[in-house]
Amino acid sequence: MSQGNETAGRRAARSRRTKETAIEVVLDVDGTGEATIATGIPFFDHMVSQLGRHGGFDLTVTATGDLEVDTHHTVEDVGITLGAALAEALGDRAGIRRFASIALPLDEALVEVALDVSGRPYLAFAIEFAPDTPPLGTPGFDPQLTEEFWRAFVTAAGITLHVRLAAGRNTHHIVEACFKAVARALRDAVRVDGVGVPSTKGTLTGAPAPA
Repeated sequence: MSQGNETAGRRAARSRRTKETAIEVVLDVDGTGEATIATGIPFFDHMVSQLGRHGGFDLTVTATGDLEVDTHHTVEDVGITLGAALAEALGDRAGIRRFASIALPLDEALVEVALDVSGRPYLAFAIEFAPDTPPLGTPGFDPQLTEEFWRAFVTAAGITLHVRLAAGRNTHHIVEACFKAVARALRDAVRVDGVGVPSTKGTLTGAPAPA
């Protein structure tokens, strides 16, 4: 397994290689919402694109993985690598707003998100998909992988994230509302509108992001 990184301003490039996947992520937090995503899982590409578009990030993600086995490894490893890139790009997190929340609708679906760019990874994911819910797209994206993606992402990024379904029936709408809601909350939380680290401890960085 290997990992490389480089940063400039609020930008970062991260890579992750294992026997199961090879992931490359380039992130500019202060971008224009341009996203180019290619993971071999079209529905997942569409979801990750929402993070760039609605988060206001310039984001490039390329991934190859053992899709003949399952989509799980690729989804999880993209989450890890993207979270690590965000942590790297934010640096000491000085001046950021830190907290944000939103209730985001998508047709009949309504997803509530609250997050804290705290340096402490924690996921509370209050959305349940039935085990027999059909996968989305081809190769299939199992809706239950939504939770696995966010767990990997927040662990690497050092973010506390709460996601709750207030209403919804259509699986596609629910999953997409999750990604859009997190993107909009992140856009608000990482905005610089002050000076210094917004913590009485003087730091918002935790353990190093995983390789």
